[in-house]
Amino acid sequence: MNTAISRAVEHFGSMAEMARRLELSSYTVIQQWKLAGRVPPEHCPKIERMLDGAVRCEELNDRVDWAYVRSTQPAGQTSA
Repeated sequence: MNTAISRAVEHFGSMAEMARRLELSSYTVIQQWKLAGRVPPEHCPKIERMLDGAVRCEELNDRVDWAYVRSTQPAGQTSA
């Protein structure tokens, strides 16, 4: 189980609130992420930004080479 997802949920207060803030259809999407053990890559940067880095992309999805993604951002832009 990915504890980073649980920590993110704690920061938001509930799965329902996390889903609402991420503009997802339902908290069941968060449940699916918890079962899968990772957050889809397209949601990781938004979560990291919303939580001021308390939970990082690298923790939410370990299948992405986040070091590479971060190093290839245009000047003045960050992935998280």
